[in-house]
Amino acid sequence: MPKTYKRNRLTFGLGTFGRDMVYSLVSMYLIYYLTDVIKLPTATLWWVSGIILAARIFDALNDPVMGCIVDNTRSRWGKFKPWIAIGAPVSAVVTVLLFTDFGLTGGAFIAVFAVIYLLWGISYTIHDISYWSMLPVLSIDQKEREKIGAIARICANVGMFIVVAGIVPLTAILGESFGGLQKGFFVFSIAVAIMMTAGMCVTLFGVKETDMITEQKQSTPLRELVRVIFKNDQLFFTAIAMSLFMIGYVTTASFGLYFFKYAYGDENMYMVFAIVLGVSQITALSIFPLFSKHFDRKTLFTAAIILIAAGYIIFFFAPVNTMTFFGIGGALIFIGQSFVQVLMLMFLTDSVDYGHWKLGKRNDSITFSLQPLINKMGGAISSGVVSVVIILSGIKDAETAAEVTAGGLLMMKLAMLIFPLLCITASYVIYRAKYKIDSRFYEQILSDLRARGEIKNDVESA
Repeated sequence: MPKTYKRNRLTFGLGTFGRDMVYSLVSMYLIYYLTDVIKLPTATLWWVSGIILAARIFDALNDPVMGCIVDNTRSRWGKFKPWIAIGAPVSAVVTVLLFTDFGLTGGAFIAVFAVIYLLWGISYTIHDISYWSMLPVLSIDQKEREKIGAIARICANVGMFIVVAGIVPLTAILGESFGGLQKGFFVFSIAVAIMMTAGMCVTLFGVKETDMITEQKQSTPLRELVRVIFKNDQLFFTAIAMSLFMIGYVTTASFGLYFFKYAYGDENMYMVFAIVLGVSQITALSIFPLFSKHFDRKTLFTAAIILIAAGYIIFFFAPVNTMTFFGIGGALIFIGQSFVQVLMLMFLTDSVDYGHWKLGKRNDSITFSLQPLINKMGGAISSGVVSVVIILSGIKDAETAAEVTAGGLLMMKLAMLIFPLLCITASYVIYRAKYKIDSRFYEQILSDLRARGEIKNDVESA
């Protein structure tokens, strides 16, 4: 085993711990902060919802451009780390600004929010693309990539579930100490931003890139972006499948706190639910490498989708005040989702080598720019769904669960559970119909690239 493997598994993985804390705070709880903490008027909320949707779409479309910039970067520190060093601290500062009270209302609030939110998306993109596009150059061995990816996803999900489980009690405690719930969110955002910056430093100074890929002197002009994405058919279909899956997953997650506050009737139980999900997901990620030794990826993906579907059905039909059924349904959803997370990351990673083999040029960052693009598009659509449903269902104007009508609750459950299940099922259908990089085909790709002198064996680059 190359000596850098163990070091890279840990230092690469720790880099995403704080990053996912930041992303979860903004993507899952910014809307809640706006509706239930600072209580924006409905007219302002419509504007803000539109800004979030437009900014995420704009930022998502910029992701491939950033990927092209990273791919064309040449520096003494490589092409990935300089952008991590630039993007992470800026993203940390802007995250705090999103939860800062400037004392503004109406048009002034909307204008300032639009600028800050757009800056958040751009700065997060800078380090997100450069971080994940480093993965393919850490190893060309599929099993090693799975180990690196699984550890990275474990760290990411630990970070995410600290936010998910801690958002209610910690902001309440901080609010009591600093003078209100808004201040609690503000201090919480500072803590999360600091942890993201620290984690990125671990990656910057700890990860050592291997030299298994023969250095390419050719750059990739911006005009070739469309060709790189659409001519790589495996990348294209992986992106579609990932997009549908993320729309479903993020929509469900974003409704979580609303569900326990207005359907279950006790928002404090959300923390208990989040802990159950966190333990389930992290356990699943930990045992993924064991399962991958005995089952191929297609079998694992199918099993994961079956678990997710079963979880959604149990959750939808569970009595509204029965935590046991919610726990079982949620655990099944997130166990399956954990496996899908790693598998789709591997599909994306292998499509880098496929594109190299098919198109004759390696584009790590352009390829991985589709991951944040997908996440942002999924987040934009899910935020739009959540905002519209919260307004139309009457939840926006409710103070307690008793004030929400049966029709309003049904609307939320359909949007939270049935709509996501349809998206995730469509994702699986596309994967089964179009994705073809199995272990045998992948070995053929590597064999051909070696014969062309464009990659080395892992052991040669140790």
